[in-house]
Amino acid sequence: MIHIKTDKEVKIMQEGGKILADALFEVLRHVRVGVSESELDQLAEKLILQKGGEPGFKKVEGYKHAICISTNDVVVHGIPTDYKLKEDDKVGIDCGVYYKGLHTDMAQTVRVQSSKLSQKSDGIDKFLKIGERAMWEGIKAAKLGARVGDISKAIQDTVEGQGYSIVRSLIGHGVGRELHEDPEVPGFLNEPIVKTPLLRKGMTIAIEIIYNMGKRDVVYSNSDGWTIKTKDGSLSGLFERSIAITGKGPLILTQ
Repeated sequence: MIHIKTDKEVKIMQEGGKILADALFEVLRHVRVGVSESELDQLAEKLILQKGGEPGFKKVEGYKHAICISTNDVVVHGIPTDYKLKEDDKVGIDCGVYYKGLHTDMAQTVRVQSSKLSQKSDGIDKFLKIGERAMWEGIKAAKLGARVGDISKAIQDTVEGQGYSIVRSLIGHGVGRELHEDPEVPGFLNEPIVKTPLLRKGMTIAIEIIYNMGKRDVVYSNSDGWTIKTKDGSLSGLFERSIAITGKGPLILTQ
């Protein structure tokens, strides 16, 4: 069942989304050589609480952290550890905020570099640029009267058009009263667009780009029950924003 949000609920999600975006981008500024994943998790929780929100991920049964962290070949749901970041690590941070009864969800992936001016020819910078571009193309397609499939096609065309692969078993989703709601928002088309859900005013969704530099296959990497990695050991990327469908175009809630 798709929960249509009232204007008041959308406004609350916008407030919670700002808490989330401010916290996440502050955490990203601390992504540097020698910082541990756990330190980033602790910082995220501290910032969210200071700003008046609650860590949304800690409301997921069995999960005890404010963020999921995807370092290198981790795709999603990575549990923060004492691992200290190294030069050229790829780090994706996924975070959620629960505010006044409503959830927002957001993710961003960056590269650990000692200098922002350094450019290398290993393809990682391009890989991340394409993933973020796919997110914005998906958001651009999220117009009133369009369909979820229009979002999926925009993401798939952007990512696969550059030779990367969309993970099929992990997808975007509705967000709001629950962290994960209907509708499902895949980053790929698996049926005709006309058969996918219609985008209506008041729908709130998390548009999520989950993609790999290598093949699309993923595996649970250990016994923690959470961490998912690429099967072939290739790098993975993650970009996500929560948005609302409005008569004036997509409203980004997490900014």
